[in-house]
Amino acid sequence: MARLAQTAGLTDIQQEILSTVRDFVDKEIIPVATELEHRDQYPQQIVDGLKELGLFGLMIPEEYGGLGESLLTYALCVEEIARGWMSVSGIINTHFIVAYMLKQHGTQEQKEHFLPRMAAGDIRGAFSMSEPGLGSDVSAITSKAVKDGDEYVLNGQKMWLTNGGTSNLVAVLVRSDEGHPEGTAPHKSMTTFLVEKEPGFGEVRPGLTIPGKIDKMGYKGVDTTELIMDGLRVPADRVLGGATGRGFYQMMDGVEVGRVNVAARGCGVAQRAFELGVSYAQQRHTFGKQIAQHQAIQFKLAEMATKVEAAHAMMVNAARKKDSGERNDLEAGMAKYLASEYCKEVVEDAFRIHGGYGFSKEYEIERLYREAPMLLIGEGTAEIQKMIIGRRLLEEYRLQS
Repeated sequence: MARLAQTAGLTDIQQEILSTVRDFVDKEIIPVATELEHRDQYPQQIVDGLKELGLFGLMIPEEYGGLGESLLTYALCVEEIARGWMSVSGIINTHFIVAYMLKQHGTQEQKEHFLPRMAAGDIRGAFSMSEPGLGSDVSAITSKAVKDGDEYVLNGQKMWLTNGGTSNLVAVLVRSDEGHPEGTAPHKSMTTFLVEKEPGFGEVRPGLTIPGKIDKMGYKGVDTTELIMDGLRVPADRVLGGATGRGFYQMMDGVEVGRVNVAARGCGVAQRAFELGVSYAQQRHTFGKQIAQHQAIQFKLAEMATKVEAAHAMMVNAARKKDSGERNDLEAGMAKYLASEYCKEVVEDAFRIHGGYGFSKEYEIERLYREAPMLLIGEGTAEIQKMIIGRRLLEEYRLQS
């Protein structure tokens, strides 16, 4: 089948990696995704397969046992995985963000301790910013760390933790007023802690509880949880980067590449929706001919394919910008915003093409229809992306007095 969303200028190694991932998705994910999703079952066999492929270490430097690949390679792999089942890409994404934050901001001891085992997939990462009462307002975080000798004592409740149960390393953002006088801007008094724990639910280490999974409309299979800290003691050497007060910037750096990831997920889901729509349009007959021969359906297919192409191009641009070492918050915000909005529209059009059958759980499009809305929220809502884009545009186009 001819494919949309081709990427020019890839190396032979990148093409080989993508071909391997695409084959894995077609053979190991798509055939079982809908059944596992309906059961809300963690895809352990799929995750084990990704571990064997080395994807948990895709962007981790070779000196730590990873493949040392670029953000672009990673994003294109995520696009393929999300095309199979978006929940699997979520399992990879949170792990990747923690590994990226360690690579960029960790002390040498932290890198040597965590990254080799993360590359092997033996340590699975999760990161935690959100709380029950703050949503997109990260500055309103109330969870707190207080210094006590060579340790910090953490208290508070976190929310929407992807991989909360299955991970054994969580990067947690909390307030830490130590060394930051009263009146310090909130984002300058936040610290990221590297919290190690046992996989599972309940009390996973003294002072740390992971309640059961949150029951969601879509994005099933992957475990989404709360995280409750009640007198959790963390050694001072588990402060990311070794110094307090840098957590907000570290997290925002991670979220920036996470936005490229969410854009890639939107591209993958939209591409799968288009494949399902164009296929069904050639199987279903009305008024004596394939519905694909009706002009109204051809118009839908044309619009869907154009959106898939446009979103993919913006995602690739944002990834390449980050790989070049340049600031990419504008491009990442645009890519995340466009890809998630277009994904929702392409999925809905594919759903309409399926007619009444799209409402049946027997058809894959029903699952995609419930999954797409998560992309409108994850890694910042559309409104947050517009704020980021608008502010950056005013910086770039500021009038000179």
